[in-house]
Amino acid sequence: MPRLFINTREIDCPDGSTILDAAEAHGIRIPTLCHYPKAHSGGVCGVCAVEDLETGKILRACHEMAIDGMRISTYSAQARQAREEAIRTLLLSGDHNCLVMDLPPEQWTKEQLRIMQKPWHESQCPSHGNCRLQDLAIEFGVSINGCEHSAEPATLDDSHPMIVRDFSRCIQCGRCVAACNQVQVNEAIPVQDAPDGGNQLGWHPLVNYEDCTHCGECVQACPVGALFEKKAFGLSHGHDARMVRTTCPYCGVGCQLWLHVKDGRIVKVTGVDGAQPNQGRLCVKGRFGYDFIYSPERLTSPLIKDGGGFREASWDEALDLVADRLSEIKKEYGPDAIAGVSCARSINEDSYNMQKLFRAVIGTNNIDHCART
Repeated sequence: MPRLFINTREIDCPDGSTILDAAEAHGIRIPTLCHYPKAHSGGVCGVCAVEDLETGKILRACHEMAIDGMRISTYSAQARQAREEAIRTLLLSGDHNCLVMDLPPEQWTKEQLRIMQKPWHESQCPSHGNCRLQDLAIEFGVSINGCEHSAEPATLDDSHPMIVRDFSRCIQCGRCVAACNQVQVNEAIPVQDAPDGGNQLGWHPLVNYEDCTHCGECVQACPVGALFEKKAFGLSHGHDARMVRTTCPYCGVGCQLWLHVKDGRIVKVTGVDGAQPNQGRLCVKGRFGYDFIYSPERLTSPLIKDGGGFREASWDEALDLVADRLSEIKKEYGPDAIAGVSCARSINEDSYNMQKLFRAVIGTNNIDHCART
């Protein structure tokens, strides 16, 4: 078990731990950006820079293994300088206007005004106020005034009905690749092929939609505004939406959701990280299928067929009618004349109760479930 010093504090850590693992296990904060705790991802951006006081080298804490006898500083002048330079490089590598969004346009540079003319840039960045890169730039006071913008021409993929992939904001961190390939195991985003985990010039996480399940896990993993929900664009920024935790209604798994609610309407859905049973992972329906709530065609009360059409009824009237008809059929034709199909969108407890109703009350085994097929 390695024993090392971090900021003069002596700590132990299990074999195979990175410097970041060792620090976090003992409550020592090291800023990160490309590091993705759900998967083996990191070592790219350099934000987690620390100094090895024995050698004077700058190490990437999320990538370097903890070695017995190490003496590490997380806040030395050299470590802070390396961290600030990494943040500045990332800000200059793409179309990031986040640091001027709260300023009047007359104070913007020509480059910043040019960015606003691009598609999906006419409003605030979809991650404004909730962007890891923006947070770090503010925390460490990183300025890009007077620096030359080094962004390369980037691809825009807005052909998907639900997701925009604006690679002009991509920082090539690889988190979306890890989310797709290691967490969801869809392998729809090719792995970055660069030596020593470094950035590959011109590489962007393009998607093979033949393998994509459209789950949006890559969107939730993105720490900046490169991947975002198309229908949520411009509706909410930062923390102006109220977070409501609920259970996904689409099947019996019970995945936990965060509903982002603004002005009484859901503007976005994200998974609850660490929650059982889904650990924050969602499917395409759970993440994007909430529009039906506001459909004018949605039924809001039971309907009973009356003559040539349907009329609205109360729940008491509708349930009494169903109970009476089932009793009549059972009395005249026997219980096996009745069959039921439980919906896969119901929770497990509802499906259990339905089969119990048919077997114990009606007296038939004619009960099925649509997921069986």
